[in-house]
Amino acid sequence: MDGIRPLSYQECKIDLSDCPVGQSPIFLNTEKDMRNKTIFFTAVALAFGVFVGVVFTNTTNRDVSSASAPAGASPVNVQNNIELLQEVLAKEPNNRNAWVQLGHYYCESAQTLPAIEAYGKALELDSNDPSILTEQGVMFRQLGWFDKAKDNFTKAVEINPSHQHSLYNLGLLYRYDLQDFAKAAEVWQKFIALNPIGSEADKVRGELEFLTTQQSTDMPLQ
Repeated sequence: MDGIRPLSYQECKIDLSDCPVGQSPIFLNTEKDMRNKTIFFTAVALAFGVFVGVVFTNTTNRDVSSASAPAGASPVNVQNNIELLQEVLAKEPNNRNAWVQLGHYYCESAQTLPAIEAYGKALELDSNDPSILTEQGVMFRQLGWFDKAKDNFTKAVEINPSHQHSLYNLGLLYRYDLQDFAKAAEVWQKFIALNPIGSEADKVRGELEFLTTQQSTDMPLQ
């Protein structure tokens, strides 16, 4: 039982690692290293694991929003698990862990609006989860609902000022969508202070240098 863990992303965020400095990043729902992992499950085994994980985590009130995610599930398996979670929630509408996992599966299968709704249900049961606020915020940003995304990222940072992924995404939102470059720089400086080493930090530094250079030459930013 201890070896079964429910599905969750590290964070549902945007990855800058493959994006040239100064160009708007693409949307990604998982960490870059998760894209390079392939874990194969049969449909029966994965569905069983999800079911047991939901029941177990709901019983013990474990936090699944920060659990590690298996990657590489087939579309058929994802849909099977969505249907299984819907069955669980029909009987247990206050099972927050099931709502979180359902949101992740919708996110994985590019069902943005259902993901937003599922994350919203989870947040109705606990509105102070910065990870789920961030994941829902990324979904808002994908739809172009920038004000809603900003509200989610900002609230996540207010709840946990050290929450790196909400800072990361908030900086992207200010930089590329709201075109508020001073705010982007402010947020990303906080991110660098918390996460000074690594590919993400290097990319953010590159963005900060790009902003500084463009502003000093009065060239229009892209």
